Amino acid sequence: MTAEPTIRYTQTNNTMVVNFTLAVNRRFAKEGEQNADFINIIAFSKTAEFVSKYFTKGQQVAVVGRVQTRNWEDDKKVKHYATEVIAEEVYFADSKKEANNANVIPKEDDQFTITPESELPF
Repeated sequence: MTAEPTIRYTQTNNTMVVNFTLAVNRRFAKEGEQNADFINIIAFSKTAEFVSKYFTKGQQVAVVGRVQTRNWEDDKKVKHYATEVIAEEVYFADSKKEANNANVIPKEDDQFTITPESELPF
């Protein structure tokens, strides 16, 4: 994850929406170079809650979802295009060793703490 997930709520039914970006290294690059693609991810409802509670900047994340494209026109009549992944499932992708060495700091609104020995509720 390139940054902390951002949280917002839909206007119509107050559903939680979380946006985050993943940096995905390209498999083939020139020798000595490493290129990455930055992929925008959107999660809704329970998946959004899960991401907002358990994931932070710098973690490796695995996402299962679908690609969605959309376009819109702004106030100045300029057309914009976006391609995003709508996350249906999100998993921890750090190795167990990295996860055990990570300092997990609970967010202020959490009513619990996570330690490497904690059991996750799933």
